[in-house]
Amino acid sequence: MSFNIALSGVSAAQRDLDVTANNIANVNTVGFKESRAEFGDVYAASLLSGGKTKVGDGVLTQEVAQQFSQGSLQFTNTALDLAITGNGFFATTPEITSRDFSFTRAGQFKLDQDNFVVNSNGDNLMGFPVNDDGTSSSVALSTTIPVRIPDSSGSPQATTEVSPRFNLPAGDDAVDPDLFDPADPLTYNAATSITVYDSLGDSHVMTYYFMKDVNATNEWVGVTYIDDVPIDTAGAPNTPGTDPDNIVGTTSLGAANQVSGFRMIFTSGGDFQGMEDGDGNAVATGDVTTVQLGNPPLINGSDATQTITTNFVLDGTNATPDEPTQFASSFEVTSLEQDGLPVGRLTGIDIGPDGLVRATFSNGTSEPIVRVALVRFSNEQGLTQQSNTQWQESILSGEALAGEATTGTYGDINSSALEQANVNLTTELIDLIIAQRNFQANSRALEVNNQLNQTILNIR
Repeated sequence: MSFNIALSGVSAAQRDLDVTANNIANVNTVGFKESRAEFGDVYAASLLSGGKTKVGDGVLTQEVAQQFSQGSLQFTNTALDLAITGNGFFATTPEITSRDFSFTRAGQFKLDQDNFVVNSNGDNLMGFPVNDDGTSSSVALSTTIPVRIPDSSGSPQATTEVSPRFNLPAGDDAVDPDLFDPADPLTYNAATSITVYDSLGDSHVMTYYFMKDVNATNEWVGVTYIDDVPIDTAGAPNTPGTDPDNIVGTTSLGAANQVSGFRMIFTSGGDFQGMEDGDGNAVATGDVTTVQLGNPPLINGSDATQTITTNFVLDGTNATPDEPTQFASSFEVTSLEQDGLPVGRLTGIDIGPDGLVRATFSNGTSEPIVRVALVRFSNEQGLTQQSNTQWQESILSGEALAGEATTGTYGDINSSALEQANVNLTTELIDLIIAQRNFQANSRALEVNNQLNQTILNIR
């Protein structure tokens, strides 16, 4: 009997050595969780046996239990390196359409050839679909989708409004608007340009020319060009010579370049007072003064009816810094903004502690893409272990419960970080020495048993 007891001890010590060696071997494996060999004594007794004199029958390995304690974080320079602090696992699937979920704490993710986020094994990271405001549209594991990072921001945004803020020089000499020639700086007092976008995202240069009217006091005539082509202000174009506000091209431009401009009127104190279109009609009297441009000369197949409004008063009050001014200082543009956008290319991604993936683009926009899903279990130690630091749901673990990071009992997601193995190398080396001593001691017990049996056999 003692021979079998010693054999069970050798077997248990060998299992302890195996577990400790596996922990040490994975000390640098990201997301690895150490294991612990748990043993129980073997004690067989019956009602008729002498319980007070019964000796145990050895030891057996009850379980190799994984320890899901938090590992330390290693910070990196890669946004797709993810680490969980607290409870939860990342959910992955081997195929885009697969529902065969695996769960991991290893966050070494990267993009594949189709811009899907995958781990080193090629499994797809799963996330919750989100609304335009970044809220999750669903938090069920069955509705998760593969996380994919787009390389563009989708449809461009056509310019609908330009908001310039500037000062026109009151001390400049007045010029005759009918002699305006954009190629001759002596025929106008000031000019400024801004890039605007059509419905296809193509860029166009819109230029404003300002002329201090020689025929009026504290009044300026403006005209707008897009890509060096004159554009009519809202209202029917005027017949040349019938209205002083009509801007007529010079001989070098030809009659085809006649364009209806707009008139800006200032008070004697230099404050903006009002505006008239090319027909002499007041423009947008009220809170906001705007100039509505005619159809731009966009010949690339974009929206031919696109119009651009120039908003000269942002907040609708008079004599504010948001209005144009006419002071005795040089021409100065303090603000020049427009609301159009070209097609943007991906320039970076940001993943928040709540798992929200937000992409930033070269056109200055950012948009929420998806939210990385976290999954927890009632009994983590009941998970079925797989290779590549992955686990699967089992009866012992309980059902997988999906949720958002930072909510309830779910942990936080750290971008540009990796969770290291939770193996304490010093402790493992000590355990290795102890397991070795146990193995030696049980081996010695086997040797002693063998010597006793040999002694008995040698009795004559």
